[in-house]
Amino acid sequence: MVPPSDLTDPSRVNGSVPPPLSSAPGPARAPGPDSPDSPERPVHRAAPGGELPRIVPRRHTGRRLTAVVALLLLAMAVNSVVRNPAFQWDVVGRYFTTAAVLDGLLLTLWLTGAVMVLGFLLGIPLAVMRLSVNPVLRTLSWGYVWIFRSTPLLVQLLFWFNIGALYPTLGLGIPFGPQFVTVETVHLLGPTLTAVIGLTLHEAAYAAEVVRGGILSVESGQTEAAQALGIGRARTLRRIVIPQAMRSIVPTAGNMLIGTLKGTSIVSVLAVHDLLYSVQLVYNQTYQVIPLLLVATVWYIAVTTVLSTGQFYVERHYARGSARALPPTPLQGLRARLAALRTRWDRATAPGA
Repeated sequence: MVPPSDLTDPSRVNGSVPPPLSSAPGPARAPGPDSPDSPERPVHRAAPGGELPRIVPRRHTGRRLTAVVALLLLAMAVNSVVRNPAFQWDVVGRYFTTAAVLDGLLLTLWLTGAVMVLGFLLGIPLAVMRLSVNPVLRTLSWGYVWIFRSTPLLVQLLFWFNIGALYPTLGLGIPFGPQFVTVETVHLLGPTLTAVIGLTLHEAAYAAEVVRGGILSVESGQTEAAQALGIGRARTLRRIVIPQAMRSIVPTAGNMLIGTLKGTSIVSVLAVHDLLYSVQLVYNQTYQVIPLLLVATVWYIAVTTVLSTGQFYVERHYARGSARALPPTPLQGLRARLAALRTRWDRATAPGA
């Protein structure tokens, strides 16, 4: 039996006796590949003056050439637009802020806001009905979305504009019984109200799908945890599910908002005095079609830019709970690029560079 003290001795365990240590210098050995003095091992020598060698970044010639070509094409396009006399930019500046154009712009903005609010107010209940366990509610919601997404918007607007041919009067009373209040549809639905109703019903079908997709993006464990805590379904949906679903809803809702802004131009067929119809009234009198269409185009681009900027900040707000670092704002990104350019300039102009 081996004593416990001998178990820690490698010579006892392995059955070998280590060579005796000697302080006398032994014969010189050739340096191996891992030796510091090996000629095969790379040696990092300091540059003259004791400075470390500078790291030269990789040159991206193809990337720079592509950027130059793209900038050249952009400059050619801008030059063709700015210096082409057929665009009549002086006429564009003259009509850009006229009273008729600004009134049409205000009506377009009002239609966009009203349709988006009413569309989502109707789309949220439709989305909840689509997710309901009640087969009747689920079928009704699916049928609504199916019909209004399958029909072109222009057809819907023309249908609502001519609703008087199908229902000359609308009444409120007992089903299959007497009517207490009746209203003639000819005097009830004007062009503007018809546009609001048609756009809202069309928008609600898409809003329902957007909200439903956002709700489905939330993990089911959130709802199960709320049920375990005894929270009701309505409060769970309002306080837990919807706030988390906003990360998925906001980007698509922002696209819908921009699409609705441009889609309101279709109400010009109903003689609604939106931005496009106001511009059409002007060029029907002056026959300056191109510059007046440019007036509407520039206004649409300006409003869309403002809405896109607002959408970015709303998305950034709802990304606080999911992203480790918030995306930089446009101003922060511009400052970072300017700082990088300044650093490169300082390196390029430094003595001895």
